Amino acid sequence: MDLSSFFSALENSALSQFVNTFGPTYPIVESVHVIAIALVFGTILIVDLRLLGVASTNRPFTRVAHDLLKLTWGGFVLAVITGILLFLPNATSIYININFQIKMILLIAAGLNMLVFELVTARGVSVWDRTAPPNSARLAGLLSIGLWMGVIVFGRLIGFTSVADDPFAFL
Repeated sequence: MDLSSFFSALENSALSQFVNTFGPTYPIVESVHVIAIALVFGTILIVDLRLLGVASTNRPFTRVAHDLLKLTWGGFVLAVITGILLFLPNATSIYININFQIKMILLIAAGLNMLVFELVTARGVSVWDRTAPPNSARLAGLLSIGLWMGVIVFGRLIGFTSVADDPFAFL
């Protein structure tokens, strides 16, 4: 089965038809998706601003991260579930949409940024937990903010770009 057939099958699935045709299901799922993304970005932003030394500087980084990242993961799981439900009814046109592709690349990059931070930079958190984080932590926070903003912007652009539109025609 090629990609086109796979996404066509997703689009024609019973779940896709339910989301697309059963009363206000689609707008409700879309609203929950927006709220979940706001929760994800809002909590990540607070943690990243702590890394940048702009917010919550009177609290240890580990405490800020511990208090907020549970909410982040809950919001992320909800965003993934609702994102899949939003994808299904238009899978054949969304998967080839340049904005969707860029959003997915940025989402992967944000995950890799977090992974590198956790495996490398955060290992020395005991040294800087109550003080200013090192430049590597600041860079991770700055990258995180930029990547998540990109995920949000390109996510919004998905619905406003037809397959025929070339958003990079000006280059």
